[in-house]
Amino acid sequence: MKIAVFPGSFDPLTLGHTDIIDRALPLFDKIILAIGTNSSKKYMFSLEERLHFLTETYKDEAKILVETYSGLTVDYCKTKDSKFILRGLRNAQDLEFEKAIGQTNYKMAGIETIFLISSSGLAHISSTVVRDVMRHGGSYEFMVPEVVKTRSS
Repeated sequence: MKIAVFPGSFDPLTLGHTDIIDRALPLFDKIILAIGTNSSKKYMFSLEERLHFLTETYKDEAKILVETYSGLTVDYCKTKDSKFILRGLRNAQDLEFEKAIGQTNYKMAGIETIFLISSSGLAHISSTVVRDVMRHGGSYEFMVPEVVKTRSS
């Protein structure tokens, strides 16, 4: 069984995330959307809200599992018998950052990182941008799935 872990904070879930997830579905038997927990990080949305965003968006997709984890992603992957980490790339900076992590993960645990490039028109979307726009009362609706729009209004 080909299992991929797509780790992230998903604070909030964006159309950039869903683009990568949706396009990866045909490639894997199962994709685990793994919300990493970091007690030192300040989140805009609670863990419960972020779990809701993912589970509601993918409630009808049998190949998707939503979980939380802490610690190293490769250690979590081992507990799930996953040989793949799924990551999205928006630009050259993402590639350089993710390449170093992917190479380290492979060296540590033999887990491959699979990169998908953002679809045209979505590369400008990041959770950081969405949070900043939301905090300042701007229009963010075109960057997030419906569940985030209804939950945050």
